[in-house]
Amino acid sequence: MPTWRDAIAIAKALPHVDVSTWYGTPGLKVAGKGFARLRTEAEGGLVLMCSLEEKERLLESGEPAYYTTPHYDGYGSIIVNLSKVDRDALRELIVQSWRIKATPKLEALFAHTAMKPPTAASRKRKRS
Repeated sequence: MPTWRDAIAIAKALPHVDVSTWYGTPGLKVAGKGFARLRTEAEGGLVLMCSLEEKERLLESGEPAYYTTPHYDGYGSIIVNLSKVDRDALRELIVQSWRIKATPKLEALFAHTAMKPPTAASRKRKRS
């Protein structure tokens, strides 16, 4: 079961992520723009940005890890129950949320480094 600390670790692997506050609660920002917020309301959960289509797909999946509240109706975000979400799914959603808020320059940097296969030199450095 992932925790807020796991969400931070996943996000910090992305370029220019800051752990901050967003709407008065713990949050994650890229280039000053919030893309993840740990809710402190009674229902809790981690708010992540997504398209309205993705939100609809996640809610229709019936997975108990995903939900929303009337406050977020019509808005491109999904609430994730950290105690019920799979770590790989959380990683995918965090990256997606980051990409929605990242600048085009940061998005290009991420795309370039994320798709770059490791070189022999980088593999050798990792072993050292």
